[in-house]
Parts: sequence; structure tokens; C-alpha cells
Amino acid sequence: MQDVTPRFLQTLTTSHSMVTNVRAMYDGATTVADLRISDGSVTVDRGSKVRRSLSLTVSDPKRLPWGALDPLAVYGQTLAVSRGIRYAGGTTEMVPLGTFRINEPAGDTLLGPVTLTGQSSECYIIDDKFMVPTSTRGYNTCVDAIEFLIRQTLPGATIVNTTAGTRNPACAIATWNANSDRWDAVQEIALAMQAEVYVDALDRFVIADVPEVLSSRVVWDIAEGEGGTLMSSARQMSRTAVYNAVVASGENTASNVAPVSAVSYDTSPTSPTRWSGPFGHVPKFISSALWITTGACQAAADYALFDAIAPNISTTIEAIPNAALEGGDCIRVSYAGRRELFIVQSVTTPLTAEGSAALVLRGGKEDDA
Repeated sequence: MQDVTPRFLQTLTTSHSMVTNVRAMYDGATTVADLRISDGSVTVDRGSKVRRSLSLTVSDPKRLPWGALDPLAVYGQTLAVSRGIRYAGGTTEMVPLGTFRINEPAGDTLLGPVTLTGQSSECYIIDDKFMVPTSTRGYNTCVDAIEFLIRQTLPGATIVNTTAGTRNPACAIATWNANSDRWDAVQEIALAMQAEVYVDALDRFVIADVPEVLSSRVVWDIAEGEGGTLMSSARQMSRTAVYNAVVASGENTASNVAPVSAVSYDTSPTSPTRWSGPFGHVPKFISSALWITTGACQAAADYALFDAIAPNISTTIEAIPNAALEGGDCIRVSYAGRRELFIVQSVTTPLTAEGSAALVLRGGKEDDA
């Protein structure tokens, strides 16, 4: 969760005045300091290649772009979005929700409104496919290689490694062909160091450990009843995308090594997905050119198994919006006579006072604390 004051979190549980700010920018300069909007939302989704997305409605038809340099045109124009609270006395506390490149503004030329969508800065990397074969040769560590690939597209990008101990293992040599997806390559390197990479609300590229519900700090409590912030909840269970073995393989001709592989099984006798148990045999296959030893494959398989055997239980809730929440945060939900810990998989935050935040949660571990 983003840094906010205790007053901010406490005020969310009471009646309060919400404020938003949408600032239009082009080439680093502000073109509209406070764009008036009539509706909108920001979605943060850990399952999407572009983690943050914006949907916005502007009622004024004069904001419909006609020229390439108009504030809401699509030639590199961006919107910096924040939501916050106005306290008694007039002071405000704002929380950034992201910086978004504008896509597809449209609207009635006479009456409006103008609608548009936006994406966080992963979209620049996705668009910039490799024009020639590109490799990690000459970059000794995974973080060095990630920085190289990102800064070929965005030289001024801020890149932050927040993994435990700022982990930065050696990077094997891998090559991607022309027309390959640059962002897929970045994510492949992050996977090789057992991490994830995404753009945060401050427009930084963050290399982070994959969150785990039992080892993460609870940042927010959502409860039903008086004084709580829970408005509704639903739950669904599925065996789709649940596995009990992971086969990791690596083949790297650039490093002139033989193909390698390793398998990790769910062998816990008490696990409902244990290999050769009632669940059956359900292997998952993963591969990377960056795994050039059996040990690297085994580490990758062991790492992936933890997520593979996780119950596919989708819990969705509607709650009072908390703009400080991030994808990957660990929250505690008290509902239906239970207290459970979850990882936030996605959260959609409205940009108007009406409406609630929609959260999709993973984990569902009972809280024994």
C-alpha cells in the first residue's frame, strides 16, 4: 500500500469528502492542471501485461482533440491521476493512482461527452518490439539486463529493485528475434530471478518479489457491519489453473549448453492437490532460455509450484474506495463469521464520489492471529 497518514485510513471509515485531480501533460509539461471529469476509474490488475489502466469521461465537448498537440490527443499525451480526501478546514491528502498514456479519445463533436482510455508505461515497452535480434550478452546480472531493455525504449525511466536484499542474480545469455515483444523479454528475465516487474502509481518500473499471503504484512482491514468498509462479497471455486507438478525446461543455444529440465511435485501428504491423490495428475510446463542448469530449472519449478497448487478461489468484494491500495497488497477481510487474509489481485477505484471499489482477491487463508 502507498504511504498515507493514519488520519487518511481512519477517515475512510467515516463520512468524508473525496477529491480527484487529473493533470494533462505533454513532453513533460503540464497542459491542463485540473481536467474536469464527469466519470472515470483506475484499474490495477496483476494479471494484465499493463498493470494500470484508466477509463475517463469528460463532459466538455471542447476537450475532444482535433490537432496533434491538443491536451487529449494520442501522440504521447499523458494523464496523471490522483484521488484523495479533503479534511475539515480545507486541507487535502492526495494519493497518486498512476500516469497514463492516452488511447482512443472519442465523442460527439457538439454535445460530448469525450471518452478515453489510458495505460501505464508498460505500453511503451510493448509497442517497441525488437527491430533486430537482441540479447543479454554483456549484461552480467538480471537487473542490468532489465534496465538495458527498458532504457532502450525509455532512457529516463526510473527502475527500482525492491526484492529481498535487492536480489540481483547472474543473467544467462538469451537472444530474442526481431519483432519479438520487448516487455515479454523483460518479464522473462524477472521470472528467471523469481520476481515480477510492473509500473507503479509513481510511474516507476518496479522489480519485486511475488507476494505470498502468509508472509506479507497486512496493510488494510475490510470488515462488514457498522464502522466497516465492506459493502458486498461473493466467492467462486474452480480447479481450472490448479496444478500439482511443474516441469521447468531450459534450452539456450546462445550459451552452447545442453537442454536441461527439472520437475517439482506437490508431495505434502495433507495437501488436497498432492500428486497421485484424489485430485489426479495435473502437470504445468514452463520454459526459459535463461535457465541453463538443472539447478536453475529446479529452483524455477519449486518457485512456480507454490503458485500452481494455490486454490483457485476467486473472492470478489465491493468496498469503500481506498486509493492507497495496490495490486499485491495483503488485506484482511472479516465477513460471514470468518477472518481471512488475501492478496489483492486487482482493484478498480472510481474517480467520482459515487460508487465503490471492486476488488478481486487471491489467497483466502484463514487468519489465526
